[in-house]
Amino acid sequence: MEQELRKLRKQIFLTGYSVNIAHIASAFSIVEILYSLYVHQNLNYDSRKPNLENRDRLILSKGHGSLALYTMLYYVGYFDLNFLNSFCKPGSVLGGEPCIPNIPGIEATTGSLGHGLSLGVGMALAKKIDQKKEKIYVLLGDGECEEGTIWEAVMFAAHQHLNNLIAIVDCNKIQKMGSIENVMGIHSWKERFEAFGWVVEEVDGHDVDALDQVFLKGNETDRPLVILANTIKGKGVSIIENDPRWHWRLPNKRELKTFMAELGISEEEITACRKVM
Repeated sequence: MEQELRKLRKQIFLTGYSVNIAHIASAFSIVEILYSLYVHQNLNYDSRKPNLENRDRLILSKGHGSLALYTMLYYVGYFDLNFLNSFCKPGSVLGGEPCIPNIPGIEATTGSLGHGLSLGVGMALAKKIDQKKEKIYVLLGDGECEEGTIWEAVMFAAHQHLNNLIAIVDCNKIQKMGSIENVMGIHSWKERFEAFGWVVEEVDGHDVDALDQVFLKGNETDRPLVILANTIKGKGVSIIENDPRWHWRLPNKRELKTFMAELGISEEEITACRKVM
């Protein structure tokens, strides 16, 4: 499994590096979360039938982490490598942030932070009204949780007892150019979600087995569930881990050597990327 996770991060990097555009660190922090959902199939889906009526839905509210989701959708068979490699190229539907309706497996247009949970609440309420069993998953950033619209959705979901709604917060503790604690004075989200009536589970967001176990909790509650996944922004490449300067940048020639060594990237693969650039 560790080799698979490394290959996923390698593909994320190569895809972004080839067009010199990517939020690499934000994508790296959610790889294990997506692996648990898709590869271990805690999410009910069929990549051969993206519009399967009884599928679960995943909304990537932190849309700037799109490369992680695109890469996972490629990995589990929603589309081929050529489609993935069209990322941010002229005429491609794979933009820097997810957009419907032309990307198989993408359930919502996101990128304007704070709105994904409201979309998820609406979907979850519709499923409850229709007496459907599907679940709605929303993957949020912790910096994103400073948005006021998040808490309107949180209140409504608890009031409506939306136990088919699971929010996952990527708690990497960094937002853009600073730490969550320094920017807004928040060191933990647990007490806040509990105060609004949600079931809260906290987990190591890079431990796939632990994630598998906590996703099962979504079947055991009569209230919405939030999973606080403690992660490392930039996980997988030592020089970018927990460093806010890497929110939006790619390596220079010297830094690239570390990426290549730690992700197992060959000179031939980098040369191929440069030809695209």
